[in-house]
Amino acid sequence: MVRLSKPSFLPDPFLLCLIATVAGASFAPVRGAAIPWVEAATDFAIALLFFLHGAKLSRAAVLAGAGNWRLHLYVLASTYILFPAIGLSLVALLRGYGDGLRLTGLLYLSLLPSTVQSSIAFTAIAGGNVAAAVCSASLSNIVGIILTPLLVGLFMAVDGGGSGFSWHSVQAIALQLLVPFLAGHLLRPWIAAFIDRHKKLLMPVDRGSILLVVYTAFSAAVVGGIWSQVGIADLLLLLLLSLLMLIIVMGANLGLARLVGLPRADMIVLLFCGSKKSLVSGVPMAGALFPAAQVGVIILPLMIFHQIQLFLCAALAGRFARGGARLQRPALPRTGAEIEGAAQRRGMTIGKPCMAGVSANLALLDRHADTLFAAGKA
Repeated sequence: MVRLSKPSFLPDPFLLCLIATVAGASFAPVRGAAIPWVEAATDFAIALLFFLHGAKLSRAAVLAGAGNWRLHLYVLASTYILFPAIGLSLVALLRGYGDGLRLTGLLYLSLLPSTVQSSIAFTAIAGGNVAAAVCSASLSNIVGIILTPLLVGLFMAVDGGGSGFSWHSVQAIALQLLVPFLAGHLLRPWIAAFIDRHKKLLMPVDRGSILLVVYTAFSAAVVGGIWSQVGIADLLLLLLLSLLMLIIVMGANLGLARLVGLPRADMIVLLFCGSKKSLVSGVPMAGALFPAAQVGVIILPLMIFHQIQLFLCAALAGRFARGGARLQRPALPRTGAEIEGAAQRRGMTIGKPCMAGVSANLALLDRHADTLFAAGKA
């Protein structure tokens, strides 16, 4: 049976859902007495989302990749040093040319943690070190629950963009995101089997929670007059700046990987885990860190960056996968039985006096193959 694959030019379904949610909030924003109910539902959805993230995180998978500490440091440095440096530089350069609140959103984007699911998925497609990707992406996300609010308080308070940040927000985020995450992970021994059996039923929770948060945020922004502040030119500028930021980070990570001599599999981890920003974490954090009327404008750069990173990383993962297919390790017979079997399949007979020499030559070829394969993947 022939399966038709989705054409590559079709937009991501989640992007269409995001656009529909923003349109819905624009034409029918939540108002009045309904606001507390929608906010309560949003808080519950976010807590459930992070509870399930904690429950799905395999401790064994994390420990399997934990030994590659140098790679994890590179990923954290890319996420929390390189990205913020670029964000601060862009804000400083554009201070007199762009709206302060949208620039605040661009800076906020640069301070967020990496994604988890898509980073691991793209690493696996590209033939990278999946165990290290699980550890790096999970570590970045957990660290970000605490570190991102601290960075927001440090840089945005200095920036003076009127972000409305308060240090009480750190406690609110820890309570809303970290506590459910830890609870889910601690309960994993008892609920992991249930979650694995019902993956398809639980899958909509991830995206449904984000869509609910986006709807709530844009409802408040629409009531505050967001579309009188943001035009097509602003969206195009954010698109270009997001693309520029992503290209700079990816180029820097590739350069670092070559400089320090990372193996190909680890280079792929740094490329994908070190260049992503989490919509799942960023949207609810923005709701806790900023006034409701500002959240819609502030998360606009994040929503744009999210789609750009999916398109670009999907293309790169496919290219790495095709390149990796050309680097498949040739299988050579090693034992006497394997050598005799390979010879018989080709209609040949190897006499006992020749076996030692054939075995030694094949061992030499095997070592050369290992060397060439490692060099090709570096």
